[in-house]
Amino acid sequence: QVQLEESGGRLVQAGGSLKLSCAASGRAFDTYTMGWFRQAPGKEREFVAAIKWNGGRTYYPDSMKGRFMISADYDKNTVYLQMNNLKPEDTAVYYCVAAQIPDCSTDECYAGGLTDVGLWGRGTQITVSS
Repeated sequence: QVQLEESGGRLVQAGGSLKLSCAASGRAFDTYTMGWFRQAPGKEREFVAAIKWNGGRTYYPDSMKGRFMISADYDKNTVYLQMNNLKPEDTAVYYCVAAQIPDCSTDECYAGGLTDVGLWGRGTQITVSS
């Protein structure tokens, strides 16, 4: 049984940095795509980043490029999200997701696949104060 456990969320001041972790367990993930989404109160869930476990190729929507970086430690079965220059609008619950989906060529494709068939963690709260 696949389990995803996020950690690292906390209160941080605007302009600060934070690194989230997602510990994955339950099986081998070499055929998986891993991703991060976020959801702020009263807003729709938003795609943040994805990474192909096999090969490490990464995907971001344009709105997340530059300040967010996804990475993976294969030995630790852990996916990370490094977030820099945080803004109050980054306040949200951040979720880790894993899915076996076909290779895509766009971030929208990966976002859709992860949303449709992904296995989700419980999320970790990030609050950015101004």
